[in-house]
Amino acid sequence: MRKLFIFATAIFWLGVAGFWLTSFFLPAEPLPAVSPVAETADKNFAFAEIARHGREGDCWMVIEGQGYDITAYLPDHPSEPELILPWCGKEATQAWQTKGKGRPHSSHANQLLAKYRIGKLNGAR
Repeated sequence: MRKLFIFATAIFWLGVAGFWLTSFFLPAEPLPAVSPVAETADKNFAFAEIARHGREGDCWMVIEGQGYDITAYLPDHPSEPELILPWCGKEATQAWQTKGKGRPHSSHANQLLAKYRIGKLNGAR
């Protein structure tokens, strides 16, 4: 009986170790087939509409011709919201591309920004 217990315990732990080891060879998450930006409805905004959302509790901006509502993200931004607030309701491509210090945002920031896309800017200002 004791040999059966030791054998069953050894098989159990070998199985656990096998599952654990296979986790290193499997991909972490499947990549989405379509980018988050493409999933967003293509609503067109006039610049006047974007400009109406230029305050802390209601912050929209235009980056590379696309409109983003980042109101919900402001408290989560790694820097102080005061750095972003001057760009609310405005064209912020230059600020986005350089972070105001000549350095671009990370690829993670680009992916995160896509979640806040609300449409595209329709025509010129």
